[in-house]
Amino acid sequence: MNATTIGFLGPEGSFTHEAVTTLGDGRAVAVATIGDLLADVAAGRLDRVLVPIENAIEGTVSATIDGLVFDYDLYIEREVVRPIHLHLLARPGVSLAAVTTVYSYVHALAQVRGFLAGMPRAGVVQSTSTSEAARLVAESDEPWAAVGSAMAGEIFGLASLAPDIEDHPGNATRFVVVGRDAIATPTGHDRTTIVCFQDNDRPGSLYGILGRFAARDINLTKLESRPTKLGLGNYCFVIEFEGHVDDDIVADCLVDLQVHLARVKFLGSYPVTGEEATSRRGEIDEARRAATDWMASLRARVRPLD
Repeated sequence: MNATTIGFLGPEGSFTHEAVTTLGDGRAVAVATIGDLLADVAAGRLDRVLVPIENAIEGTVSATIDGLVFDYDLYIEREVVRPIHLHLLARPGVSLAAVTTVYSYVHALAQVRGFLAGMPRAGVVQSTSTSEAARLVAESDEPWAAVGSAMAGEIFGLASLAPDIEDHPGNATRFVVVGRDAIATPTGHDRTTIVCFQDNDRPGSLYGILGRFAARDINLTKLESRPTKLGLGNYCFVIEFEGHVDDDIVADCLVDLQVHLARVKFLGSYPVTGEEATSRRGEIDEARRAATDWMASLRARVRPLD
């Protein structure tokens, strides 16, 4: 990336801040909310932004996906997957038993439901980010605590009353880098995200969409329905799959979908983490080449018209 500025969900010490430090490119700028981040990059106030899009425990981050689907025309350029370890943070001298209120971002609170169930005397209050929760706790004289990162504890001078309080040990969040104009260069190890809008709801409509991927041996990695905000029962489908829009087979599939649907919104083709997708795509391509050679050998045997 050649970014001058890249926004992240602030203040400093959030998990998005931790993730943005791994990119090593551009000046990182803290922004208060996910909605503000997307608005800033759309308006050109930032070159790119890093936003959370999916958590292993709580699933899709609605503020991110709905902003990309309905509010702005932006492209996902890259993904970053980070393990998430949550700590209960408080000012030095505050004990676990003394905590009266726990602050954090809605997704972080949902990831520690089990731990919070063991604190029935403590109320729970949502904040705009985990690091904002840490800031609130640090600036208050009340016996409050925040659910946040070890980095936030260090930045705001808080002690960890309990480390690694997430309900599941495999907790991780997928972040995406979002920009305005450019589609990422294909790497051979890519994922594409699109949104499919239907003109009406009828039997077999989803099957018709998915069948176009199956017919081309394109592997789906995620399928999610989202309400279109137009009334109950109106949904669109967010689909992620292996491959890049620059691949002929992917481009052919998207053209086919665009012909048969009310609208297809392209959210990006971008490099992904892990090696499984590359090997699977290679196996499928090899099988397709073998099938093509087999068909060519059969057609070569067709007797010409006398």
